[in-house]
Amino acid sequence: MRPRIAVWIGTALLARVGFAAAAQPDTTAAEILRAEAEALRPLARSSLGREFLSATSLLPQIATRVVWTDSTRAHAWTDAEAHALPDSARERLVRRELDDSFYWNTRYGSPLAYLRPLEILSGAHVKTVDRLKLADFGCGTLGHLRLLAALGVDATGIDVDPLLRALYSESGDQGAIAGPSHGEGRVRLVIGQWPATDSVRDAVGGGFDLIVSKNTLKNGYIHPAEPVSPRMLVHLGVSDSAFIAELYRALKPGGLVLIYNLCPAPAAPGQPYIPWADGRCPFPAAMWRRLGFEVRAFDEDDSPRARAMGHALEWDRNDGMDLERGLFATYSLFERPR
Repeated sequence: MRPRIAVWIGTALLARVGFAAAAQPDTTAAEILRAEAEALRPLARSSLGREFLSATSLLPQIATRVVWTDSTRAHAWTDAEAHALPDSARERLVRRELDDSFYWNTRYGSPLAYLRPLEILSGAHVKTVDRLKLADFGCGTLGHLRLLAALGVDATGIDVDPLLRALYSESGDQGAIAGPSHGEGRVRLVIGQWPATDSVRDAVGGGFDLIVSKNTLKNGYIHPAEPVSPRMLVHLGVSDSAFIAELYRALKPGGLVLIYNLCPAPAAPGQPYIPWADGRCPFPAAMWRRLGFEVRAFDEDDSPRARAMGHALEWDRNDGMDLERGLFATYSLFERPR
């Protein structure tokens, strides 16, 4: 799914969290997220968006986690799993201490950037997510899914990164999540290539009301305009049409697929190609229609509101990012007809 590289947006946001932690050493990552939620609140036009931000009040403090990886980072073990291995095997692994900032943000930055997809869904008449079933393709973290679970969502994160399984393996990381005013939600993580791997496809299941993918299904990742390292791409493992057909199967009638992408400016002429700068939908609108979807929006520009979000999160102030010329956003929305 998401390539094993430092995603541009995520790198900028992690720098912002690192700056805040250095300036205020006693401030936890959860408290930083609560401060970010307050900064974003004026931009939340929907009750759904405001409830999502308010759910940060429920985030617990997280102690530093220890995980182990092999040299290629293709496999990961919890601390307990690693110590159950023979000494000779464990000596070949890399021990990593991951703090609470990594727990909530991983490599991709604040989970509160999910506000923009939720605002778009609200505009598509998703006024509440209570008791809805949602899947996130290429989730990257469970932070935003936990916030949604507090709103009553049955949330499934799908990713290929084995580190996430080891990171979110302790009691309370997954499973039932109680919210302040909604019914109990749930969050779970499925690791593997979906839908290409049968066991992963079976584990994910179906019957979803919403399937969202943020910063993963980019045209530059799926169909790069220039040759690049395979490590910089998203490998679906199936044809484009088979992937869309599986989205259709996994949705309930009336369910929605939202693809939302934040991107930097394309490379200047003569500079190396940047796959993640091409955030257009990787599948043509005609293919979606042919496979049964109604196209509600296609490659719509969300750059002005994404830049406002960037200002609120201080990407420009703390990272020197030129938001007006260096941040772009597009989204596409599809519905399985009733």
